[in-house]
Amino acid sequence: MTNAYDEYMRGIVEPMRLELVDAGFTQLTTSDAVAEHMQEVKGTSLVVINSVCGCAAGLARPAAIEAVAQTTAKPDHLITVFAGQDKEATAQMRAFFGEVPPSSPSIAVVKDGELAYFIPREQIEGHMMEQVRDHLAGALDQVCAK
Repeated sequence: MTNAYDEYMRGIVEPMRLELVDAGFTQLTTSDAVAEHMQEVKGTSLVVINSVCGCAAGLARPAAIEAVAQTTAKPDHLITVFAGQDKEATAQMRAFFGEVPPSSPSIAVVKDGELAYFIPREQIEGHMMEQVRDHLAGALDQVCAK
């Protein structure tokens, strides 16, 4: 049985999920899916910790999509988890980030299952989308080109 709040939230966040999915990101919604990806993946993964906040909508999601489109150093995998919605999946993903404090939205670049670069909310919120995009594109160039 689902309650009205859960149904409402699913309807609200669906377009926020689809924005990344439609851009080629794979959505991981369970802790098992995250663990499997992180333990078995080879190469680089761009991980967006999605959120319902305005800085995710106006900054993090568009910046991630545009950074991938503009860089020649493409990550091998595009991954997203949704903070506040897929709580177990998000917690499992964050467990792979070591001592990095939880932050959403945030963007991580993972190489062979190890955190290589992290952009926390503080480096997203209050910045122009183009700044976040260029920051991420630079990180992708640095990590993916190796």
